[in-house]
Amino acid sequence: MHAGQLSSFQRWSILIGAATMLSLSMGMRQSFGLFQPSVIHDIGITTADFSMAIAIQNIVWGITQPVVGVVADRYGSRYIMVGGALIYALGLVAMIFANSALMFTFGAGICVGIALSCTASSMSMTVAARTVSPAQRSVTMGAISAAGSLGLVLASPMAQTLISQAGWQIALVGFLGLVVVMLPSAFGAGLADKIEIDKADDVEQSLGAVVQTALGHSGYVVMAIAFFVCGLQLVFLTTHLPNYLAICGLDPSLGATALAIIGFFNVIGSYAFGWLGGRYPKQILLGGIYIVRSLAIALYFSFPASVMSTMVFAAVMGSLWLGVVPLVNGLVAQLFGLRFMATLTGIAFLSHQVGSFIGAWGSGVIYEHMGNYDMAWKSAVVIGIVAGSFQMLMNVRPPKSKEEPAGALASAA
Repeated sequence: MHAGQLSSFQRWSILIGAATMLSLSMGMRQSFGLFQPSVIHDIGITTADFSMAIAIQNIVWGITQPVVGVVADRYGSRYIMVGGALIYALGLVAMIFANSALMFTFGAGICVGIALSCTASSMSMTVAARTVSPAQRSVTMGAISAAGSLGLVLASPMAQTLISQAGWQIALVGFLGLVVVMLPSAFGAGLADKIEIDKADDVEQSLGAVVQTALGHSGYVVMAIAFFVCGLQLVFLTTHLPNYLAICGLDPSLGATALAIIGFFNVIGSYAFGWLGGRYPKQILLGGIYIVRSLAIALYFSFPASVMSTMVFAAVMGSLWLGVVPLVNGLVAQLFGLRFMATLTGIAFLSHQVGSFIGAWGSGVIYEHMGNYDMAWKSAVVIGIVAGSFQMLMNVRPPKSKEEPAGALASAA
């Protein structure tokens, strides 16, 4: 069937399933920084060990995302998403029983990294894009990304409360309960496998030819490289902000409050950028996000951290948090259509995850050697401004292979 033939029940099942799956998978993952002090104390690992586990999670996510995208494009997304939820559960169980850095890295790094490839933004945006018309695509992806932010609002306070009252292992048991909710959500989102792609959103080329075309397209390459800074900035904050606040002598619960504020304002920001992406140049909006984020980081870092400054900073960053998701996915669809969207967004996402790896691990190394995060803050600012500037200049003309069928049709008419 085509997207226009879906019943309201089917359409909402797909969209709610995609939003719920994205919300819970990302909400848990972005709350892992709250576990750092307790895990370090109880297992006897270092900040660098914890950072390495999260860094491996991000690089595994990045490496496996293109592969998962290829499989989903060819065979469908439902069982990919269900399998991802089960692997997520395995990772959490490994973390609960971890007694060494190696065991913790296996759970938090390898298992959760693979699971995120199957359950997070790439898969959610792909099924959402198939479900609606091109005119509704950007705002719908923004809405899914916005709803996906609610998981952080739920997961971070829940984790902090359980860590404080019952211990970090019980907090991870609570996360296992959230994984159970992901399973029916994956089945619901998987209804998108039955939707046929319209000819206007399809391409005549093979997968290999499309990937080759994308890698030769200057705009796609610039977007993918600039995506690096998104991962670096966000994972640095989710992994190290709680520890940074503790160093500044602030209450540990402020880290959970900041993450919850980020999640709340991300709801507003993601929907807003999805709506704006349907009306204004996506590359300008995307570059603007990177630059404004960098300026916000610079301003926050320039003054002593306080409860108020941290909450304001979290609100600003939250407004800019996942607004990149509908814009990046929208640009891929605009350039190359929907047929291989999961694959092409997965390739671009690899750059994002290289940035995430450096943001998590590199910042931990900086802290271990220098005793502070000063160099990490400064690097995030400079790289963000440079990447945002290049992103604004991105070439957004579709490759000839996509334009030629349209021209042929026009000639035939």
